[in-house]
Amino acid sequence: MLKPITDQRSQEWFHAAARGELLIQRCADCEAFQWYPRGHCAACGSPNVDWHQAQGTGTLHTFSVVHRTPNAEFADETPYVFAIVELVEGVRLTTRIVDVPFEELRCDMPVKVVFGGDLPTFTRR
Repeated sequence: MLKPITDQRSQEWFHAAARGELLIQRCADCEAFQWYPRGHCAACGSPNVDWHQAQGTGTLHTFSVVHRTPNAEFADETPYVFAIVELVEGVRLTTRIVDVPFEELRCDMPVKVVFGGDLPTFTRR
């Protein structure tokens, strides 16, 4: 699998994921949660954003089973489930769904985060 490419804004997130923690940003002024990492709050524009440990639960918003990929780096991993999960905090993030038979996948299915690689994935709750 490809190693994630980090930058100044995402580095802390990747380090936390390696420790088994799922972080999202939260504004210290308006308390809005946000994903993807930014240097300001997307809701109010405040620069006072900080990392917050997410509960790690949510629902499967949408998904696709990838059988063929244009990226040679992922060819050995097919088929896999590429998904968007909505966390209970209200943010949506892209991820993979693991350990759930494809035919049992449903939108709005309760999911929880699991760790075991470079990136967090989700499975049925």
